Amino acid sequence: MGTFAEVGFKGTRKEYFTASALDLQVGRHVIVEAERGEDLGEVTALGAIAERKCSSSGGCGTPLALRKVIRAAGEEEVRLLATLRKDEHRVRSETREQVEKLRLRMKVTEAEWQFDKKKLTILFTADRRVDFRELVRHLARAFRTRIELRQIGVREEAALLGGVGRCGRELCSAVWLPELKPVSLQLAKDQKLSLNPFQISGGCGRLMCCLMYEHETYVKARRRFPREGKVLRTRKGDEEVVSVDIFGETVTLRREGGERRTLALEELKVEVQAGS
Repeated sequence: MGTFAEVGFKGTRKEYFTASALDLQVGRHVIVEAERGEDLGEVTALGAIAERKCSSSGGCGTPLALRKVIRAAGEEEVRLLATLRKDEHRVRSETREQVEKLRLRMKVTEAEWQFDKKKLTILFTADRRVDFRELVRHLARAFRTRIELRQIGVREEAALLGGVGRCGRELCSAVWLPELKPVSLQLAKDQKLSLNPFQISGGCGRLMCCLMYEHETYVKARRRFPREGKVLRTRKGDEEVVSVDIFGETVTLRREGGERRTLALEELKVEVQAGS
């Protein structure tokens, strides 16, 4: 099978290849097999690390994983790739102008030339289905190559464009997340976070990816505490659980007359055992 390699292209796009009899190193530019041609990317992981990343991203189950690294790229080829990247600014501008002329309800996000210029990929976002057949015909005439228009979601758009989150760091989706998974409002509810969308939404306008990071730990910790509203028999009689603080390891109780008290979780467990 040879060496297994992860190769990065423009933005966050990564694909997986095999390489036989090639001395590859992370950071090296390589020419790889692409659909109907060749592409140029940078080796970002090799061997077991690349295999784990491929498996976690779901990329190993696709034909892309069977394609090969053809050879190392030369300096002139790397310079040519940089020229193509500059030309993509023109491609985006012309595509956006044509979208306006055709009055299509879509937003052009990015453009990417395949290294051999046999394919041009245009990424866009849209709220609904778009009939872009006429746009494709115009772009094919203008750029004289095969055109692929690919619709992406707003999370993928944020990953491509990058930015800074509420935490002051670069967006996780743009820096390291191998896969963008859906985030539900239940995650915020389970963690007792504010449900104000302005406080729990990221730069893409959707719920922040980081709501997933501590959720499992929080849920496991929460199981140690009694649920709110439950009535417990303690040394003071029947008391209702008003709230819990999993970080402070405390529980707030309320008696029938309205009297409240807060005590440590372990202390509460002793009282409940004594009262039962």
